[in-house]
Amino acid sequence: MARANELQALGHPVVHMEVGEPDFPTPSAIMEGARVALDEGRTKYTPAEGIGQLREKLATYYQTQYGLDVPTSRIFITSGGSGALLLATALTLNAGEGLLMTDPGYPCNRHFMKSFGADGHLVPVSAGDGYQLSPELVERYWQETTRGVLLASPANPTGAVMNPLTLAQIIELVEVKKGHVIVDEIYHGLYYADQRLPSALSMSDQVIVVNSFSKYFGMTGWRLGWMVVPENAISLVEKLAQNLFICPSSVAQYAALNAFSVEARMEMESNREEFRERRDFMLGELRELGFGVPIVPEGAFYIYAKIPPGLEESEKFCARLLEHHNVAITPGTDFGFNKADEHVRFSYAQNLQVLSSGIENLKSGLMR
Repeated sequence: MARANELQALGHPVVHMEVGEPDFPTPSAIMEGARVALDEGRTKYTPAEGIGQLREKLATYYQTQYGLDVPTSRIFITSGGSGALLLATALTLNAGEGLLMTDPGYPCNRHFMKSFGADGHLVPVSAGDGYQLSPELVERYWQETTRGVLLASPANPTGAVMNPLTLAQIIELVEVKKGHVIVDEIYHGLYYADQRLPSALSMSDQVIVVNSFSKYFGMTGWRLGWMVVPENAISLVEKLAQNLFICPSSVAQYAALNAFSVEARMEMESNREEFRERRDFMLGELRELGFGVPIVPEGAFYIYAKIPPGLEESEKFCARLLEHHNVAITPGTDFGFNKADEHVRFSYAQNLQVLSSGIENLKSGLMR
C-alpha cells in the first residue's frame, strides 16, 4: 500500500484493491454525533471500559440483533478491533504459550502474540476445510503449550464463514480442554446470506468476542471497537485497559452513539447490499481470468484467489502488477505460509467503476 501511494503521488492512476477499508463515508448520523460531542466539549478522558451510554447501546444491539442478554459489565469499548485483540491476547497468554489459528489468517493476530512472548500456532487450512478450523483440526494441532483458539468468522483474507454447528463444537471441545476461545466477529455485519449469523456469545458465556466499528459501521479512522468478556475476566481486563490504553477516543465514542440509529443502520444496510454486488462482480471476473476461487466468500470484502498457472510467485506477481499495470493487490505471503506464494487477496472495498478499471489493468498484466 505504501508503494501504491508513492506511485499515486507521482501521478500514476493506481487502482487500490489491496486495502481493507470501505470507500463509503462514515454514516452522516455518526458524523453529526461527533459534531455535537465537540460542541459540548466531550474531549476528556472516559472510563477505561468506555462510556456507559455506548456500552448500553451495545447491550441493546445484542438483544435486538441476536436475541441475547449481555450485561453491560461484560462489554468493553476499545481502541479499535486491534485494541480488543491486544487485550484478549494479554488476558489469555503467557510467554511460551499460544493459540491455534488458521493459515491463511489475519497476520496481526500472531504479531500481537509475539509482543507478549507467545506464538500463533498456525493450522494450514484450504478450501476443503472451508478455510476454517474444525474440531478434528483442533485435536490434531493442539500442543502442550496451546491455551486455546482464535477464530474469525467471516475471516480475513478469505471471507470464509464458520458453520454455527462447527463453531459450537469447537467451543465445547476447547472448554473441555480448559482453554480459551476468542472469536473475531469484526465482519459480522458484512455477511451476504439471507439469514443472520449467530454470535458465539449464544453458545457459551465463557467465550471472548471481539468486534469493531470500522468495517460494517464505516468508522475505520475513528479507531473504535469493543469486546465482550466472561464475567470472571472483567476486573482483569479493566486493569489491562487502564494500563495499555487509558481509554478509547472520547469523541469517537460519543459519535458512535448514533451508529445504532435508524438512519445510520439504513445507510449501512444499503452499503452491505452494494458490497454484495461488488463481490459477485469480482468473483465472476476473476474466475473468468483463470484465478482459482473454489468457494464463494460469504462475508467481509475480500477474495482469496490462487494465481493462474504459469505466472510468478505471489510477491513478484503483485509487484509487477503495481509497477507496470497500476493495480495494487495483496500477496498471499502477508497472511501466512500455507501455499502463500500461490495466492493473492483482492479487496472489493472500492466502487464498481474502480473495480472494473482494476480488472482491465489486471487483464493486461496477465497477458505479459
